[in-house]
Amino acid sequence: MKALYKPLGMLVSVVGGLVANAVFIRVWRALRGENEAPAATAKNYTWREVLIAAALQGAVFGLVKAAIDRAGATGYESLTGTWPE
Repeated sequence: MKALYKPLGMLVSVVGGLVANAVFIRVWRALRGENEAPAATAKNYTWREVLIAAALQGAVFGLVKAAIDRAGATGYESLTGTWPE
C-alpha cells in the first residue's frame, strides 16, 4: 500500500504547489496591489520589501503544503485503512 501512496503523494504535492502559488498571489495582491512579489534582485524594492515578500511566500507555501499533505494522508487512510508513512 505504501507504493500506492508515493505517486499519489507526488501528485498532491504538485497540486499543493499550484494552490500555494495562487494563494500567495492573492495575498500579495491584497497587501500591495501588485500581481507579483519582488524578486530578490529587483532594484526598485528595498531590502525590507524583498525580505517581507520572501517570508510571506515561505509561510504561505509551508501552510498550504502542510494542509494539502495532511488532507492527502487522511484521505488515503480513509480509502485504505492505513496511514501512509
